[in-house]
Amino acid sequence: MGPRGRGPGARGRGSGRGGRGGRGRGRGRGRGAFGPAARRFDGARLAEEDSESESGDEMDEGTGSEALSDGGDESESEQPAAAKPYMTLLQSFQQESEPKAKRRKTHHDESQTKAPAKDHDDSASPQSDEEKDIDHVDEPEETAQDADIEEQVDSDDEEDETDPFESHFAHPDDKAVAMHVAAVKKADWITKKALVPSGRATAMLPSSVSKAEIPAPITTLEGLHLKQKLKESAKDKLPFNEFQQNLSPLLFNYSDLLYCDRTVKNSTQLRQLTCLHAVNHDNYRLAKEGDDTDLELRDQGFTRPKVLFLLPTRHACLRMVNTIRDLTQPDQEENRKRFDESYHDKEQSFSADRPVDFRHLFEGNDDDMFRIGVKFTRKTIKYFAQFYNSDILFASPLGLRMAIGSVEEKDKKKNMDYDFLSSIEMVVMDQADALLMQNWEHVEFIFEHLNRQPKDAHDCDFSRVRNWYLEDWAKFFRQTIIMSGFNTPELSELMRLHCHNWAGKVRLQQEYTGSLQQLGVRAKQTFSRFQPGTVDREPDARFDYFNSAIVPSLVKRAKDATGTLIFVPSYLDFVRVRNFFATSSSVESLTFGAISEYTDIREASRARSHFLNGRHKILLYTERAHHFRRYQIRGVRRVIFYGLPDNPIFYREIAGGYLAKSEEDMELEPGQGTVRAVFSKYDVMKLERIVGSKRVGKMLQERGDTFDFV
Repeated sequence: MGPRGRGPGARGRGSGRGGRGGRGRGRGRGRGAFGPAARRFDGARLAEEDSESESGDEMDEGTGSEALSDGGDESESEQPAAAKPYMTLLQSFQQESEPKAKRRKTHHDESQTKAPAKDHDDSASPQSDEEKDIDHVDEPEETAQDADIEEQVDSDDEEDETDPFESHFAHPDDKAVAMHVAAVKKADWITKKALVPSGRATAMLPSSVSKAEIPAPITTLEGLHLKQKLKESAKDKLPFNEFQQNLSPLLFNYSDLLYCDRTVKNSTQLRQLTCLHAVNHDNYRLAKEGDDTDLELRDQGFTRPKVLFLLPTRHACLRMVNTIRDLTQPDQEENRKRFDESYHDKEQSFSADRPVDFRHLFEGNDDDMFRIGVKFTRKTIKYFAQFYNSDILFASPLGLRMAIGSVEEKDKKKNMDYDFLSSIEMVVMDQADALLMQNWEHVEFIFEHLNRQPKDAHDCDFSRVRNWYLEDWAKFFRQTIIMSGFNTPELSELMRLHCHNWAGKVRLQQEYTGSLQQLGVRAKQTFSRFQPGTVDREPDARFDYFNSAIVPSLVKRAKDATGTLIFVPSYLDFVRVRNFFATSSSVESLTFGAISEYTDIREASRARSHFLNGRHKILLYTERAHHFRRYQIRGVRRVIFYGLPDNPIFYREIAGGYLAKSEEDMELEPGQGTVRAVFSKYDVMKLERIVGSKRVGKMLQERGDTFDFV
């Protein structure tokens, strides 16, 4: 496995570094994200007859909540399977004993209800090390009483036939879904583009959809189909302004979403709306069925976890958990003190001169190695729950990858375990642009192991598993929500390869005005285009262009080359350029220093000092080094972008901020700074954010290959 997310273990993106599901009954007629009316899905399944005996009410004195008990005799008669995927799955479990079906609660005895206990912590437990009892998924099971406490009844919630949950998960239209899934399997999509208040919307829908359109904003909280308790808390905690109204139909109608305009300013609103949707999805519970014990229920997945949050740091996890807590308003929070000790860092702070986005990402506990399971009951949130008994999983890509295991461990007879991802129905990836600066291969690995049919039964009651799980169609129902500051080829490829939602997928991004006039300093900016031929040839073509068009001018005026900063986004390109300056006789007159994400603080300080006093004429600098450190480099007189940065903020900070600092320090005469950037047609996303949406087309298509801006 690759090293940790950042620092010396970092590598380039291309190279890699080192609960329970929804409940509900009835034949819903609600609409999907873009689909037609929906009714109950009755796909091919094994015919089973269950006889469930009733049990009396039990009380969990630790939480004050009512719990349902396991037990009772069960008789089953099995018929030949009608679908091969289910038969294959069933055969894989034939060596295991059949789990007993859980009894359903059919009445409520108020006389046995006890008042909830006071909030309590388990922080005094001798197992203070977080890794001992929550990070490994092969731990002993919890007691039956703990495992069943989730079977709660919310008598205030009535079935809503227009609820997207009903039409997408609980009772989708079997014929319509079958057609949509067939189109998705063939990658047969139709595209709809439109200008919306949030920017440019691009929707991709299965070709079987009769009418493709962008859904209209939801203007009231009632349109979100919230459970009763969440309705009350949302009125107090959620502003539900125009921004959230425009975004809510894409979230709550269960289409996949790639949102490419996440900022520090709108991050709180995004987090509130996303957490509300995730908790609302998890809050669907088995409704009362009266005395009808013969009714067949298909309301579960193979395992309990239904929602997965992928986040860059522990502090980002803390923000999400606190938002969910505020929305659910639990009476108790088990292990809360221990959670705060592990995820809240009051001492980590930065001075006001650091950029706002940097402080937003790295303030608090910025550890990128974590994973935690959270379990919900009607009145309690339990932190550090075992994965298989959790409703929502919070993890960094590195933390979850280590929980799953690796191929190397498998060779040592330590089997990988990813069954807890088999029934994930919603994935939320926040600050995806920050995850790109960690090891992106971990993200790809996790998505490759989502919604696979489990290797073990894990006490699953197969008579309750939804039919589309048995058909191995879970990936076609999963909703993926990605929030990023900008779009990148990696994010687009992730959506293409791993997002197969039959309800469609939408990308939202803004119209860019560009950063050319936002440098804060007057400087000549020259953009040079080269032709790589194919994407595979792009790295070689870029180096050849740099060697033939840029290096000779530096060598020719070596005396004037002092103060040249060369920005190299990719670490692999950085190594190539560094080795060239170190070994080529053609540039022996150009002394240089280098700062990358692997450079320690002392070595970086020495390189900056030598660059400032002129001992090193050239300084090589990587994008990840700037992302994690945000060095204030002085003595810069000209900037050469070997490649454009993904983050447009970096262009302004390096081209504008560094040159402005040099003018302020009298190292550079006003207006004499220069910027040169190299780009190809494969840099279209980066280029658009810097030069603007209106200019990018001309710069890629015009015959000339040099474009000057002042």
